Amino acid sequence: MLNRSVKNAMRRDKVKRNVVDLCEVPEGRAGRNSKALTLVQAEAVLQAAENAQIRIRAYIVVSLLSGARTEEVRALRWSHVVAHDEEAKAWRPVDVIGWDHKEFALYVWRSVRKKGEIKTPKSRRSLALPKRCVDALKALKEAQNDDRELVFSTRNGSKMTAHNIRRDFRKVLDSANLTGKDWAPRELRHSFVSLLSDHDIPIEDISRLVGHSNTVVTETVYRQQIRPVIQEGATAMNRIFPMVDEA
Repeated sequence: MLNRSVKNAMRRDKVKRNVVDLCEVPEGRAGRNSKALTLVQAEAVLQAAENAQIRIRAYIVVSLLSGARTEEVRALRWSHVVAHDEEAKAWRPVDVIGWDHKEFALYVWRSVRKKGEIKTPKSRRSLALPKRCVDALKALKEAQNDDRELVFSTRNGSKMTAHNIRRDFRKVLDSANLTGKDWAPRELRHSFVSLLSDHDIPIEDISRLVGHSNTVVTETVYRQQIRPVIQEGATAMNRIFPMVDEA
């Protein structure tokens, strides 16, 4: 980018020589390829999360079973966790109408990125919540016992950093007999894609659930986890990870 800018300046006689051409660009280190949890590993992580601190338990369950990006989950507000009011036939925040309802959803409308924008305009979406997510979020809300705005926050209600999440996340993976340092929170999203693909969910539905503008992005980023093939997110996750009393 700098090279192109200086060349444009040369064309307008603003500079005499492009010194950027004399520089050597360092190769840098190759990034680690992302991976996904298998169904057996995902079940082990969910089980380990049940015995973890409620905040990281809810974070893992929501991330794995909804496919939201880690920066979207960290920015989640209680006003964007909603239940369907059967009488009013409308979706309303759970902190207003409570948890005694049948259908719940997540408004993935914000991110911890600069100015709160999500990754792309088409990333903004509303997702039905599987029962495990509802139970985990309800337990977290009851544990907080205050009117804080953020779902995932520090003890005093401030924003959690990526380091906070990564540290707690890796502890849970260690307790699930996985090597925590070899995993990153973003790979819960990769696992979501992989698990849906393995359970016959079409690529078009997966792409829409994870907020990609088209299936090309999904196939490019998650190529190794995708296999072409029918149904939808919350319903599928309820089937993949049934509650103990429903199994």
